[in-house]
Amino acid sequence: MCYLCGTNISRRSAVPYKHIFFDLDHTLWDFEENSRETLEELYGEFMLRERGVPDFRVFHQTYVQHNERMWERFRKGYINREDLRWKRVWHTLLAFKIGDEKLVHAFSDRYLEILPTKKHLFSDTGDLLDYLREKRYPMHLITNGFEHTQHLKLRHSGIDTYFTHVVTSELAGSLKPRREIFDYALKRAGCSAADALMVGDALEVDILGAQNAGIDQAYFNPAIPPKGITPTYTLATLSDLKKIL
Repeated sequence: MCYLCGTNISRRSAVPYKHIFFDLDHTLWDFEENSRETLEELYGEFMLRERGVPDFRVFHQTYVQHNERMWERFRKGYINREDLRWKRVWHTLLAFKIGDEKLVHAFSDRYLEILPTKKHLFSDTGDLLDYLREKRYPMHLITNGFEHTQHLKLRHSGIDTYFTHVVTSELAGSLKPRREIFDYALKRAGCSAADALMVGDALEVDILGAQNAGIDQAYFNPAIPPKGITPTYTLATLSDLKKIL
């Protein structure tokens, strides 16, 4: 695969980016590992083995499938935030013939309590953020996550002090990939689209959304090569941003 492809890097060196915008989950904060760890704790806490869920790995895979499906419905406006919070658990437990609504809501509440206290970041997150701060780049976040939850993640993982603005979908009243949330973030940062770079892992959410807002993009998701959408840059590691900035 060709990395750091797309826009010619030498062209950008004459007009350097002035503000860097990041996605949080799956880009800096290791959502998959933090979520898996949280779900494993809850699997034991709620004694799901005794309730007829014999294998945590199968439970985890089932949850991931329903969580992704519910997030897609949420982004398209088919369900609201509260529905997203509990229906992903409801459908997961139904797959194991557990239709206990009280259990579902208790599990969902505990998940949202524990998850943001987890601290796993991608291996070069801290090094990259230190590098950008030393270079005096203002850094911001644009995230579809819940306002309270995302700020807890930042604080518990120790990266909250790096970001000037944290723009959540709740704060902006819009969701990625809609242009409104990117325009809102640019306005908060006092930055033009031409001076911004968006870094994210989701082609149809972070990359396409930034493109529609006129913002250059750096795509970081080595597991899924870009297809159908061409980012300005494609990164093999987060540290590859140092070759651009």
